[in-house]
Amino acid sequence: MNNFYNQKSFTDLNDPQKEAVKTLEGPLLVLSGAGTGKTRVLTARLANLLYSGATNPWNVLAVTFTNKAAKEMKLRLETLIGPSANSVWLGTFHSIAAKILRQNAEIVGLTSNYTIITPDDQVRLLKQIMVDENIDIKKFTPKAMSGVIGSWKDKGYKPENVDNINNDFFANGKAVNIYIIYQSRLKTLNSADFGDLLMHNLTIFQHNPDILNSYHNKILYFLVDEYQDTNTTQYLWLRLLAEKSKNICCVGDDDQSIYGWRGAQVGNILRFEKDYPSAKIIKLEENYRSTGKILSAANSVISNNKERLGKELRTSAADGEKIELIAVWDGIEEARRIGYEIENLSNVGIRHDQMAVLVRAGHQTRYFEERFIEIGIPYKVVGAKFYERLEIRDALAYLRVIQQPNDDLALERIINIPKRGIGPSTTNMIHRYARKNEISFFSATEVLLSTDEFRPNVKKTLQNLINQFYHWTKEEKVISQTELAMKVFEESGYIEYWQNDKSIDSEGRLENIKELINAMSGFENLAGFLEHISLVMDGDTEAEAGEVSLMTLHAAKGLEFDAVFLPGWEEGLFPSQRSIDELGLIGLEEERRLAYVGITRARKKLFISYTANRQIHGLWQGSIPSRFISELPKEDLNENIEGNLGAAASSHRQFEFNQISNQNNNYGPGFIRAKKNKISTLNHYNSSKRDNQNKIKSSFATQFKLSQRVFHQKFGMGTIISVDGDKLDIAFDKAGEKRVISSYIKLSE
Repeated sequence: MNNFYNQKSFTDLNDPQKEAVKTLEGPLLVLSGAGTGKTRVLTARLANLLYSGATNPWNVLAVTFTNKAAKEMKLRLETLIGPSANSVWLGTFHSIAAKILRQNAEIVGLTSNYTIITPDDQVRLLKQIMVDENIDIKKFTPKAMSGVIGSWKDKGYKPENVDNINNDFFANGKAVNIYIIYQSRLKTLNSADFGDLLMHNLTIFQHNPDILNSYHNKILYFLVDEYQDTNTTQYLWLRLLAEKSKNICCVGDDDQSIYGWRGAQVGNILRFEKDYPSAKIIKLEENYRSTGKILSAANSVISNNKERLGKELRTSAADGEKIELIAVWDGIEEARRIGYEIENLSNVGIRHDQMAVLVRAGHQTRYFEERFIEIGIPYKVVGAKFYERLEIRDALAYLRVIQQPNDDLALERIINIPKRGIGPSTTNMIHRYARKNEISFFSATEVLLSTDEFRPNVKKTLQNLINQFYHWTKEEKVISQTELAMKVFEESGYIEYWQNDKSIDSEGRLENIKELINAMSGFENLAGFLEHISLVMDGDTEAEAGEVSLMTLHAAKGLEFDAVFLPGWEEGLFPSQRSIDELGLIGLEEERRLAYVGITRARKKLFISYTANRQIHGLWQGSIPSRFISELPKEDLNENIEGNLGAAASSHRQFEFNQISNQNNNYGPGFIRAKKNKISTLNHYNSSKRDNQNKIKSSFATQFKLSQRVFHQKFGMGTIISVDGDKLDIAFDKAGEKRVISSYIKLSE
């Protein structure tokens, strides 16, 4: 069956790749650097196993991390060997473990038709248990408990394996007891969650040698993709299955292990030689993606990590252009500069869909989204856009109700967020009353609170919420909008809600809320900020020749682009201070691997930027360049750093203004689109706004006059001293001078 070696898929491989494909017996670690063709090698090796007659398709197990990767490998394999590819055990860890569990379910107290419950079902079941156990589910949420149990299962911990340190930090030491009850309930329901699939497999293998031996006889060869991303349970599962034949080939890159926060253990790949003393290690270092200077930067940065097996990427391609290192004054200027560079690249023929902005934290996307909308650059956010994220919509809903109590959609969104015990029956009652009397949801709630329609505990909760909104509305007039936002999110319990949530994304949500507060500081008042948000949310651009990708570094793994922008390379932001504080050297080295991943996404052009100032909690703080910048090779950098960053920023803004004002504008297609599409729309909006303001002034001019006596529900009787459209300055008899909205004013009888 040597015909395989004459196929183009084999003859095009380089020498280390060919060696990996030909090495069929014994343990093999293919240490595959970024862009070195690992998927191709893994598929070719699998095909060679079958072409060479070394084994049968049904004696091979190939494991991937995602269904997408499994599907891609299967399609490639079918191209190489035809229909026999369908006989290979090829799938994700969980899909293969699920099949094994169905064949042996009774051993762990299930039947073969067991149900795999969804994450939502898991949370609902935990909620029932926690309520029965008198756990405060506002303080310790079922979703957080789900995350805790999931992390234990990733580590291979059964309830009896959880030590006091891991148990005491959640639910006042009752977490293990909840875990025990939860597992018992799953058996009663003949169900398993995702973590159970592998955990039950381990139980079956460890306590039933005959069953494990049957799989030893059935599976003779193992191929594992992305081995650096395995967690402890996956590692133990593989070791048990492969302990007899030891014909295991793991493909991975220790330098791209960036998922420690979700259970991945880089130590699994680092100890491969210790686990398999006869192991052969083949390094794939020939990169087919990036230019020489980009690879030089990646090698230089990652070489500072101590916990790695060691390899060095190289290419036969040209050195390419130097890496652009850009220093700017602040985040706004950083977004301006990157927008400018994107336009320049577009002018020389690089498509938007071949450019990406990769950020360390999701909250960084806000500046870029707003800038791209402003100048007409088509873009897509991988994941939710900043102002479309759940926590941002919740936070904005609170602020919208303060600004406009009759905003029914906003109040309905957060009336029970965080949980206040206000259910559908209560909201439906308020809805019916509001519709019948043609009043707002807020007003209907106030009226119903004066009756005995609500249950006492619901009535008390709703009254407290209404009182809070009145208090915040009063505060809006005397404190800044950023102070108001912080007060609202704290006093409403919304910050505590996410602080108590132990899920993976809770920290990111808190960072996004902080970034929202930062965004508010650039506006004169809350009304101006909310109007700005409405315009931004309605300002999506129509894609032209694709869209610039805007995503986190974690989401970018496995992707590549002609031009990559890496903003925010500052200490505390990247590397993340939280990672260093919580994990020390381990956290720092994972951050450095993340930098390596970011650098190696670029094929031709790479831009790295940092700012002299960042806004944190609404306050400006000086920032210093990331330590990773000092690890870049100086000879490969084109440093664009002004001695006076403030002057540089001012100069850049003036240049941009001149370019926009110039009739022969050659600044780039984005500004042309902006002028044609956005500016005309904005002019139309401003024109309509002026017309509406004139109508309002005309309307209210006849209703309200200077020196009229009026009544305000909150401030009482007063005299009008100034009229500005629907805004009235009134000297109240007891409350003093206030500016109020005319809709809240009645003429005195």
